[in-house]
Amino acid sequence: MTEHQFEGKPMTIAPFRPGTPPVQTLPPGRWHGRIWVSDLPLAKPERYTGCVAEFDRSGLWPVLIPHDQRFAVNGEDWIDDRGRLAPADHRISSVDPAEVLARWWDTSCCDGACLRPFGAKFPGLARRPSRRADPLAEAGNTGSILAARGQHRLALVQTERPADIPAILGWTGMIKATDQVHELSAVLRSWEDRFGATLTVLGFDSLELSVAAPPRTQGRALTVAAEHRSFCLPAFAGQPGNLREFAAGLVQTRRWRFSWA
Repeated sequence: MTEHQFEGKPMTIAPFRPGTPPVQTLPPGRWHGRIWVSDLPLAKPERYTGCVAEFDRSGLWPVLIPHDQRFAVNGEDWIDDRGRLAPADHRISSVDPAEVLARWWDTSCCDGACLRPFGAKFPGLARRPSRRADPLAEAGNTGSILAARGQHRLALVQTERPADIPAILGWTGMIKATDQVHELSAVLRSWEDRFGATLTVLGFDSLELSVAAPPRTQGRALTVAAEHRSFCLPAFAGQPGNLREFAAGLVQTRRWRFSWA
């Protein structure tokens, strides 16, 4: 499949795996390097669910690209008008997510009160919950709801797992904190494995995950909150209180949103 094949025309999901026929017709759009993006916001939210259902056959994972007034006001599109890092998906498997989050654990933002009940040392990774829903079904449901509530373009990326998409694209959304995008994807892989947390929304400097197995108790949520704080300090700093209060908002929460704006 080449970039110019579908430019400005309705696109049919063309499977990368042999022996499976094309299934779903998509709205007009085009390839921007390694990401295909619809020209207009998604008018039929159920198309997102359809793309999720076809992922095993197509090898294309759908993400929603939110409307961003910061670029729209000047007639720009961050996908084309802002730079990218070099693709780094080949480096993800060499990364230990626990080591990454420990290195990102920032203790300089306060006098220590915001870290309670933890301290200067990262507490380690949260345990995997014993029960979980189907991550793909959860992602399809979450994505279709978000698409119905606001303006999002549909994007498709060839990948074996959604967590790898930032590294595949050389995404720069977290550039204020780190330029090691493969490390970010390594953490997303870990969350996929433990919580069924699946990338559904990708903005210029934000991302959102659907979560099939969120923490069900305050105690479990505390360590997850520490992981969130390491992963994206601005998302934590924008909330009142300490980690205990931040964790309360994660109990049974099936959407995790991060922004480095």
